[in-house]
Formats: sequence, C-alpha cells, structure tokens
Amino acid sequence: MRILRAADYRVMPWKNGGGTTTEIAVSPNGAGLDEFDWRVSIARVKGSGPFSSFAGIDRTLSVLEGDGIVLDVADRPAVRLTPASAPFAFPADLPTSATLIAGPITDLNVMTRRGRALHTVERLAISQPVDIATRAGSALILCHKGEAVFPEAGSIRLGPLDTLLVGPETPILKVKPARDMTLFVVRIATAA
Repeated sequence: MRILRAADYRVMPWKNGGGTTTEIAVSPNGAGLDEFDWRVSIARVKGSGPFSSFAGIDRTLSVLEGDGIVLDVADRPAVRLTPASAPFAFPADLPTSATLIAGPITDLNVMTRRGRALHTVERLAISQPVDIATRAGSALILCHKGEAVFPEAGSIRLGPLDTLLVGPETPILKVKPARDMTLFVVRIATAA
C-alpha cells in the first residue's frame, strides 16, 4: 500500500504536444509513453481538437472539473461526458477528437496496454463508511472531492486528488468520509 500525494505527481507534455498531463502512477515504474503496461493521469484540456493516438492501448476517460466534453471516436456516435457521467472506455488507437462544451475541463485518464493489462474505473459518491473491493491486481483510489480516511490502514487520510495505491494483498478496504466525498476506484489486472 502506498500513498501518492497530488503535490508529488509528475507533469509531462502530451504525446501530441497540445498540452500537459499530470501522471499519478505508471507501471512499470518510470515507464515512458511507449513502454507502460498501465498509466493513470490527470489532464487539463484547454481547447477542442484531436486526441493523441496510442497503438494497442485501451483508455477510460472521466471528467473531473468543467462543463464537459463531446468525444467523437472513429465511426461511433458522439459521446457527451460531464462530471456527472459514468467513466467512458474506448480504444486509444482509434481516431478520436474532442469538442469542449463550454470552456476548459480537467479529466482523469486511465490507459492499459492490450494483452498485458485490463482496467475498470468506477466513480463513487460516499457520505458514510463503505467497503471497497479492490479485487485481484492493483487498485488506485483517487480522492476527487472531500477527504477520505482509511481507519483499518493506519488511519491514512487522502485530500483532494491524493491517491492510495493498493496491491492484491488488500482485497477489501474500508473507507470513511471525513465529509461527503467522491472517489474514483481504478482496478487493474494482468491480462490472461
């Protein structure tokens, strides 16, 4: 179990040079954009335009802040994502463009390399203690809003945008909100 503080995240340029992303975690540790098995990051999107293409990568996008974004992924119907939308999964190697709804947004971006890793992303609004099933593999619990306390894990506290990285040794984790909060639970498993 490892605490990842928002102040320590690594900022790096987008693959297409159109902005910057804040990397929360990557595996293997220190892997570049062409080498990772999985990667979790936050990006500030200031303008409409094409997404970077990542060959062999599956991606899930969630809007954290702002009015939202409309994604056009290849020949599929356009998808409107807002902070209230469920996380949206799509292949990162399909041509994708985005149109901002009304100004910049901040998004959570989860990517896994096909054949090496699989992922799911869940948004949880919590106002009372709950158990989070982390399942086999790794899980990242991102505190989006509010403050999270993990009483059975040494009373670890996460503030906004802090993350708890949990391995398979912790299949269930109790979380208690210090006040109403929103969490994102990213579950990552090795591909069969």
